[in-house]
This record gives sequence, structure tokens and C-alpha cells, in this order.
Amino acid sequence: MKCWMTHDGAWYASCAQEFGFETANRLNKTAISLLAPIELRRVTKALGIKGDGLETFEELRALIDGMFSVVKGEFMDFTYVFTQEDVLQWQMNTCFAYEGMKRIGADEHYECGVLYRVQCWIEAAGAEYMVEPPLKGCLMRETGECSGSEKYASGRGYCGSSSPW
Repeated sequence: MKCWMTHDGAWYASCAQEFGFETANRLNKTAISLLAPIELRRVTKALGIKGDGLETFEELRALIDGMFSVVKGEFMDFTYVFTQEDVLQWQMNTCFAYEGMKRIGADEHYECGVLYRVQCWIEAAGAEYMVEPPLKGCLMRETGECSGSEKYASGRGYCGSSSPW
């Protein structure tokens, strides 16, 4: 897992060097959004849990727990908790992606792909949500910490941090 994340950082650095940071960020998010539905389908199938057509918050919670049980590496220092029936609170203690971006000198330009990946899972599952604070750029760089919450709406429909539900 750690080698794959290093490859991801090297890919980002190569794109930034060749095409600039704006394009590297756009391409990174495009790749994440293309991967998320495939990743969601594979993991939920392997775990035997519901991955789309979610009808209850408990199904969404099982999906999130299942995804993290497979994709969270030991070096990923974050926690999450469901503080209410429909709210997930997250805290990145040390962000591996931000630290990697600092090592390659890209931290001033990096737009978070880690939390974007989670949002893409939720979107692929068809759940509506709102994120607080809104994710633009990198919270670790901008505020010195990366924490926030996602509040989920019941039912299915348009997804995204700008969803008005």
C-alpha cells in the first residue's frame, strides 16, 4: 500500500512538472473520480455489503466502514466516528498525502485527493451529503489541521458538497 501511495505521489509530481499544478490537480481528481465507482463495486462485492441503492444510514455506515477496512493502510493516521445517526466526523492526525507533497515541494499547490476519494465513494453509492468545512485546496496547509464532518441526507439523488438537499 505504501509503495502504491508513493507511486501516486510520483505520478502527481511528474504531471505537475510536465503540465503545471493546475493540470496535475485536475488530472488527479479525474483519475480518482474514475476509480471510485470501480473500487466501490469491487470492495463491496468482496465484503458482501450493499454498495448502491442505499436506503438507510446504517447501509451507508456499513459501506464506509467496509471501504476503510480495506483501503486504510497502517501509515494512514486518521480517525473517523459517527457522532450522530447521519454525521461522520473525521480527523487527520498526520496526513500522508500532505507530508508527501511537502517532500516534493508541491504542498503550496496541492488540492486534497484523500477526502475527495471518500466523497467519490459516497457519490458512487448515490448518497447526498454536505461537507463542513467545504473542501477546497488542502485543509492541513490552510488551517494547520484537517478535520471536519459530512452530514448525509436520506434517500438517493444528486451528490456533491454543493448538493442543496
